[in-house]
Parts: sequence; structure tokens; C-alpha cells
Amino acid sequence: MASKPPPRQANIREKAQLMSASEIERTLVRLAHEIIERNDGVVNLALVGIRRRGVPLAQRLAHMIERIEKTPVPVGMLDITLYRDDLSTLGPKPVVQKTEINFPVTGKNVVLVDDVLYTGRTTRAAMDALFREGRPSKVQLCALIDRGHRELPIEASFVGRKVQTTGNEIIEVKLRELDNAEKVLLMERQA
Repeated sequence: MASKPPPRQANIREKAQLMSASEIERTLVRLAHEIIERNDGVVNLALVGIRRRGVPLAQRLAHMIERIEKTPVPVGMLDITLYRDDLSTLGPKPVVQKTEINFPVTGKNVVLVDDVLYTGRTTRAAMDALFREGRPSKVQLCALIDRGHRELPIEASFVGRKVQTTGNEIIEVKLRELDNAEKVLLMERQA
């Protein structure tokens, strides 16, 4: 019996740079101010980053908010792997990383932070995982990029930039903490 050839990888090319390092920084400063304003300060505020790139974004936002308000804001990390509704498509053994929320979630105004909001499924999984930790007073979503194409009724409370994309396009967020680069790219799959 002949073995099947590996599936052909679609070629992906860079179509445009959507944000530079300085644009990401300015956007995060604006988002930090919006988060403070809509939550009437930082009392009971907590940020929870969705692994992977939501974590460094949440940490950066927390540092900015602390500089502005002179009060530290707790930051947690959430791994949503086991809460995804597409777990069977992630491979036979999905890698589960640790959820680290070292503060009580109950009664907090929690801002979930992610790099790209797309179908809404990641956010739904994050809310499922978050509610296993406790019952927050309020849950808001902060996304650096909202690319549309929602499959669930989920909207971000705080959006860095809205970018209309096609089904062939991908948003790639590169952060210095994980990628040794700092930019947002619009990529396109080639047939």
C-alpha cells in the first residue's frame, strides 16, 4: 500500500503591513485610557490575556494603566485549548499550557485581552475557562485587531483597529516578547 503524500501547504505571502511597532504602542496607550475610562478607574479591574499573544498585550496594558493610575492591576493568563469547540482539528494531542490567574476572579471587572478577534470562538472558549475560575462582575473583551467574519454574537468592548479581511487573508501579529519582531501583517493565502 503506497503512502499518501503530505498535504500541500498553501503558500502565504505578505500583502501589507497594517501596524508598525510605534503604531502598536500608540494603540495600546489609547486602549489603556479607554479601559480606565469605561471602568471608572482601576478598582476591581483585572486583565486576563488569552494565550499566546493576548498575554504580552495584557501585561503591557497593565503596565500602562499602572503608570497612569499609580495603582497596579492584576494580570492573569488563560489557556483555552481544552475549551475550544474545534479541539478535534487541533491534532491528536493538543498542547495545554497553564492557566495562571493568581487573584480571585469573583467580583472583578475582567478585561479579556487577545490579539485578533475573528470568528468569536476563541472568546467563547476564554469565557468558559474564565468562569471556571469564579464569577466576575463584568467581562469585557479587548482586541488589538478586529477582522470581522464573526460566527458567534461576540463583540469587543475595546478595539485597536478594525480591518476588513477576505477568507483568504490572515492577520499575523508579531510581538517582541514571542517573535523578536513588532508589527501587524496582512497575509494572503495563494492557491
